[in-house]
Amino acid sequence: MFELERFIEACYVAVDETTPERAAREVVAGAVDDPAAVMKALGEPERAGVNVLHRSDRLTVLNLVWGPEMNLMPHNHNMWAAIGIYTGAEVNTFWRRTEDGLQRLRGKEMGEKEAVWLGETAIHSVTNPLTRLTGALHVYGGDFFAPGRSEWDAETFEEGPYDSEKLKRLFEESNERLEELRASGTA
Repeated sequence: MFELERFIEACYVAVDETTPERAAREVVAGAVDDPAAVMKALGEPERAGVNVLHRSDRLTVLNLVWGPEMNLMPHNHNMWAAIGIYTGAEVNTFWRRTEDGLQRLRGKEMGEKEAVWLGETAIHSVTNPLTRLTGALHVYGGDFFAPGRSEWDAETFEEGPYDSEKLKRLFEESNERLEELRASGTA
């Protein structure tokens, strides 16, 4: 049974481990191993968005819901992260900084009940390959909303400061697309 308060407590225990990102991944993996329990506690995703479940200087826990076929540009977190899918799917593409910009490294497809960890220097982009919502638990080793993060233009790979307003627009556009898909009966 997934209980948010206990989940957050377990994430704080992970923060104090020698390899907190791996310990947090185990906590997240345990939670998403029972998707029905997560959805019972958090509700079935109805709209795309970044839903804050907990936020402090040491730990951020998000219920992140990706819209249908949503794409998020390459970005960094400047902190470790653990991500687990409880409904839907997510494709992560990993990148490396080079003198010429970004170099694509590899991808990782994730489905329900899967979890990964990212180190604090990771750069990734995310795609929801489905025409329905994808729900994921995201746990970060710090304040995810603190300044200092970067994003890269998806076409030019030019680095710039992370733009929270742009992120909000991407989710709003995704929800508009979701409504269109629902109206047409394809979502």
